[in-house]
Amino acid sequence: MRLTLAVLLASFASGTHAADPDYSLTVYSSAQPGAIDSENLANYGSNLPGYALVRDKRRMTLSRGRSELRFSDVAARMDPTTVGIASLSDPGGTRVIEQNYQYDLVSGQKLLERFLDQTISVEQVRGDALETISGKLLSAQNGLTLQTGGGELVTLNSWSGIRFPSLPGGLITKPTLVWLIDSAKGGPQDVRVSYQAKGITWWADYNGVLDESQGCRLQLGAWVTLVNQSGGSFANAQLKLVAGEVNRAPAAMPQPMGAMMKRTMVAEAMADEGFSEQSLFEYHLYTLGRRTDLPDNSTKQLELFPAANGVSCEKQLVFTAAPQMRAYYGSPNTNQGYAATQDGTVGVYLEFDNRKENGMGMPLPAGRVRVNQLNPNDGSLEFIGEDLIKHTPRNETLNIKLGEAFDVVGERRQTDFRVDVKAKWMEESFEVSVRNRKEESVKLVVREYLYRWSGWHITTQSHPHQKKDQLTADFPLTIAADGEAKLRYTVRYTW
Repeated sequence: MRLTLAVLLASFASGTHAADPDYSLTVYSSAQPGAIDSENLANYGSNLPGYALVRDKRRMTLSRGRSELRFSDVAARMDPTTVGIASLSDPGGTRVIEQNYQYDLVSGQKLLERFLDQTISVEQVRGDALETISGKLLSAQNGLTLQTGGGELVTLNSWSGIRFPSLPGGLITKPTLVWLIDSAKGGPQDVRVSYQAKGITWWADYNGVLDESQGCRLQLGAWVTLVNQSGGSFANAQLKLVAGEVNRAPAAMPQPMGAMMKRTMVAEAMADEGFSEQSLFEYHLYTLGRRTDLPDNSTKQLELFPAANGVSCEKQLVFTAAPQMRAYYGSPNTNQGYAATQDGTVGVYLEFDNRKENGMGMPLPAGRVRVNQLNPNDGSLEFIGEDLIKHTPRNETLNIKLGEAFDVVGERRQTDFRVDVKAKWMEESFEVSVRNRKEESVKLVVREYLYRWSGWHITTQSHPHQKKDQLTADFPLTIAADGEAKLRYTVRYTW
């Protein structure tokens, strides 16, 4: 339906503002790594797991004394409880007495409802001619019912256009903030408006290239994906991203985060006009060194930091067959048949240190890590796996699971079991067989989860173990090409 309005915009009562706002956005993300379906972004809207603190600085003209100031260029998914306005030119002499958020937006159906019992003009195409029918609108349900000047009733099921004489009071063309301002002096002032808006988020993706031609070396780059479905466009905006779990109250939204955060910032530039990283309270802040446009209903990708080259890494093969159990439900598991014999899998992991001396050493936001490998035969890149990482500070070790080995297989079987419930002890013996069908030897870790009870120690073993944590023992093995290794051990539980 085409609507032709004689009056499209209501005039501002007092305040006016500049055409070119100065935007600054800080985007907070609560998205879990890999949880957003990038192919269906249009369906998220306000359900995007994140929000933005929007700061809009403008040159506005205020009247002396009390006046009404209207501000219409705000995001449609703004939270009105977080709105703040301050005069930067005269903060002591300008105060807000009253604030209103008007969001009754004009639409074809609302105009029809507002013009019931009033005269409108309806256009219809008949052949090559355009016919106009004018009359009092009696009903807008299941078409239009008009009463013409002669008293006749006309029903219309289709039309090409409707003419309304004016824009009814209360309807606006875009969401508008209206303030009642008391200003000690009139004239132009620099004013900053801030608010939080839903429907905007970001996440990080990491792209790695593995080169095993001379040891294990990794090239790792990081990109930020920024999605704006807030119902507002922000041209030439300064952009900041916050990584970390910022707590939010379950009911009312807090005041703008920028007024609450303690800033102890030591900036570390990552690239010219790229992102720089700073500490922000107990989080990390990434600031883009240049301004960028964030149109509504758009997805933008930005380089988080330049690719780190020559990162030293280690490929690990980990055999597991024991069930991983983290809760004992108050008593030991004395069921002899539980997990007595099981086939295992060999996971392939890539481990590297996030340290400056290893070509990295920057806080890494949570995200998805995709790894390709350089094919030495033709120089092509082949995808070999991906994993998710949590927020990872500098000087920590990352362990990325890429998949499962094809040519290394094995199983685990129980060889002995004894238990004395009265004496409160239990012993269990296992044999773990792992076969390597590669044409070269491999190093591998057999990872055993001691799942029967928390108090345990290994009494006998064919290969030395390393206690990884309270419930896990690692047995490093080296298996010859097309060879087999057998690990035997006995564990004693006490309670």
